Parts: sequence; C-alpha cells; structure tokens
Amino acid sequence: MKIAIPADNGQVAAHFGHCAQFVLAEVADGHVVEMLTIDNPGHRPGFLPRFLAEQGATVLIAGGIGSSAVQIFNELGIEVFMGAQGKVEEAVEQYLKGELRSSGSACPEHQH
Repeated sequence: MKIAIPADNGQVAAHFGHCAQFVLAEVADGHVVEMLTIDNPGHRPGFLPRFLAEQGATVLIAGGIGSSAVQIFNELGIEVFMGAQGKVEEAVEQYLKGELRSSGSACPEHQH
C-alpha cells in the first residue's frame, strides 16, 4: 500500500492542491518501509489525483481538499481522509493504527 500526503515543511498541508510536496509512504505488513518526498508538479484541475494514482497511491491523507478532487480520487479507487493536521509521520501512524478519521467536508468552492 502507498499513502500520499500533501505536505508543507513536514506538516500535512492545509490545502491539497497548493502544497509544496507530496510524501509517499510505502507500507508493508502494517509498517512504513519507505518515505519518499516529491515536489508538487503543479495544480491543474483533475491532474493531481491522476498523478498520485500513477505514483501508486491507494490512500490520500489531506487537510483541506476540493470536492472535485475527492470525486476523482473516489473514481480511481483511492481512499480519501480529509481534515488531517499535524506532522506527516503522525498522520500516517494514526492511519495505520486505525485511529485516523476523516473530518469535515470537501471544499465546494474549489470545484473546477
């Protein structure tokens, strides 16, 4: 499994599309085996969900995210957790322990 997290300075980014980087956490047997950070290739309508799917992401942990992006992730079979805050590593650990809950709702003003 691969978890994608939009990040700014090691924290879960408040806005998915405008983050500085994405952290990709490769998980095997319930443990993180590798964390790779890649620069955000740019915010364009519909692009980032497909880009992260191509990177192998099966889960997205985000802060704020637009409803159009959530819909595309759902269509791609990628599970979305929104409303996350804090350090990227802590969000991943919460997910792996089953303690991460999606909170809030997608931002409708970000629809394209």
